[in-house]
Amino acid sequence: MNWITNYVRPRINSMLGRREVPENLWIKCPETGEMVFHKDLEENKWVIPASGYHMKMPGKARLIDLFDGGQYEALQQPKVAQDPLKFRDSKKYSDRLKDSRLKTEQEDTILAGVGTVQGLKLVAVVHEFNFMGGSLGIAAGEAIVKAFERAIKEKCPLVMFPASGGARMQEGILSLMQLPRTTVAVDMLKEAGQPYIVVLTNPTTGGVTASYAMLGDLHIAEPGAEICFAGKRVIEQTIREKLPEGFQTSEYLLEHGMVDMVVKRHDIPDTLARVLKIMTERPANDTAIAVPAAKASA
Repeated sequence: MNWITNYVRPRINSMLGRREVPENLWIKCPETGEMVFHKDLEENKWVIPASGYHMKMPGKARLIDLFDGGQYEALQQPKVAQDPLKFRDSKKYSDRLKDSRLKTEQEDTILAGVGTVQGLKLVAVVHEFNFMGGSLGIAAGEAIVKAFERAIKEKCPLVMFPASGGARMQEGILSLMQLPRTTVAVDMLKEAGQPYIVVLTNPTTGGVTASYAMLGDLHIAEPGAEICFAGKRVIEQTIREKLPEGFQTSEYLLEHGMVDMVVKRHDIPDTLARVLKIMTERPANDTAIAVPAAKASA
């Protein structure tokens, strides 16, 4: 036993009133290395004030920020089979699910809600990247389909905020089956005559990009977001060539016609309200639709 470490130092610290500082109090900007106090980052919608770098935004916080007054009706997570393949790599899939649920306090990666944005009723679907990288599995696919069905029932638009590494490998072919299922749900909404808008966030990759993330009537992207199917390193190793600077970023895709606009996070609610009122032929000052009776806020 090291008596200085285990006894003397704790006694000195207690007398001086020193406390252990949590590791997540300060966040480092990936671009500039600037350290930002976590409360300041949250108040600025997880955007680094000096550099404008858009950090990943928690799903619940995004819904609260989007809807009028932060009020919305949270859609329930559908019940699906858990660990259908009894998958195990370095760790049991069931244990990974438990860890992610404990970490995020969510059942799976998808959060969905019904509310109003500047008086316009809509359904919003958000990926929580902290839940296994926002990966698409059976539960996520079912939640997305149910959200589209709710939008059709409510006769209102749906806005999708993908943030995902792609299909969930622990569910194998069952996760890939969610690609056509969600694609059919998109078609059902369009057949019902309702707009479908996708707000691409960092990162949007893999099977998610190959399905509902690139099927919107309008594609908005946050600045600097990585949007792709296969990653830059994989492509470079395959074709044995160096790719252009900024390849697969929002700005690169805008320049090459893959997205319609790049919008800063602070401006997204206003932008969505403006374009949706145009698409639904509502007056710009229309605020007649009330917030749903059942409300939820995180």
